[in-house]
Amino acid sequence: MKFNPNAFEILRERGFIQMTSHEDELKQALAKPITFYWGIDPTASEVHIGTAYGLQAFKILQDCGHRGILLLGGATGQIGDPSLKDDIRKMMQTSEIDSNVTAIQKSLSRFIDVKNTIFVDNADWIRPRGYVDFMQEVGTHFTVSEMLSKECYKNRLGKGLTFLEMGYILMQAYDFLHLNDKYGCTLQIGGSDQWGNILAGVELSRKMSLKNGEPRQPIFALCWSLLTKSDGQKMGKTEKGTLWISSDRTSVYDFYQYFINVDDADVERLLLSFTMLPVHEIKTMCKTDIIVAKKLMAFEVTKRIHGEAATQQAKNQSEQLFSGSGSDAPTETIKAGTKNLVDILALTSIIKSKREARELIESGAIQIDGEKVSDINSVINKKEFLVKKGKKTFLKIILE
Repeated sequence: MKFNPNAFEILRERGFIQMTSHEDELKQALAKPITFYWGIDPTASEVHIGTAYGLQAFKILQDCGHRGILLLGGATGQIGDPSLKDDIRKMMQTSEIDSNVTAIQKSLSRFIDVKNTIFVDNADWIRPRGYVDFMQEVGTHFTVSEMLSKECYKNRLGKGLTFLEMGYILMQAYDFLHLNDKYGCTLQIGGSDQWGNILAGVELSRKMSLKNGEPRQPIFALCWSLLTKSDGQKMGKTEKGTLWISSDRTSVYDFYQYFINVDDADVERLLLSFTMLPVHEIKTMCKTDIIVAKKLMAFEVTKRIHGEAATQQAKNQSEQLFSGSGSDAPTETIKAGTKNLVDILALTSIIKSKREARELIESGAIQIDGEKVSDINSVINKKEFLVKKGKKTFLKIILE
């Protein structure tokens, strides 16, 4: 693979640079091959669309010829990063964390070049350490006032910040130092919610400036803004919950449908970040025909996650549904024990409650087999039927 010295500019034009430390020096460093890392805490057995977004930046650096380390935080995951959280994360057992590490690693091959990725787990170097030894080596370089000034802690002060959570930043800072010592890693990347944690590693390296009596090489931080919608809300939250990359958790159809329905203002950023189409083509397309651009974006993003064959099937299914036929709608089998339509609808994945079902019926937003229903006391006298909610959501129901 031919080395590309323009990684910094590619990341910038693709929307992956919001903040950096020592920008000019970092640009110079990326003009030659370096080793970088990104960390993921295995708090679930699968990753969501926000993580997949970050992996795009990881892959860009790899494609430019830089060596990537993917850290799966078996130790930090036991604490949980307090950044952007209103309450302490649920404590997880070591066995669950370790199981998640294995599961996540298997799912990453579709995003990054795993053959040229070093996979590490910070449990390997943090769990064996004694508390006092760790605090003597690392904790003495951080003051309480310094830590509490960081956004990740400042936002939690009035809501019950625990001493356990305050240790998170020390562990992540030490991870950077450890990877610098062992692999020569000089850059940590991550989302903007990680800025304080990543910068702590840069600061720790400066404070522990000597290694074996010699000055340490400079290390850098790079963060991208989180994947949000044009209205500022986090992208990937749906009525059914988080948008996962696993088809077992989020069907390929639902995944595709999410992106075909995003706001027009979000299309350009998604095309820039999830594809490597030329930037000028993306910008021109979004200005001249946003509908074409959105269809291309939904297809390309879904293909990036689920492959072309599954994406084409989801696209065909979506187009059939939009044509009004509903012939390839997702199907749910329900043990209702009743013929009342409201009760049945409340048991489906597309309607949250009986109250919502009644409100949708009264507003004329529900059709059964192509006919609008307006009576909240309607009953169903058939075993199979097609529900249409609003203009875009179809569901085939089979009653047992």
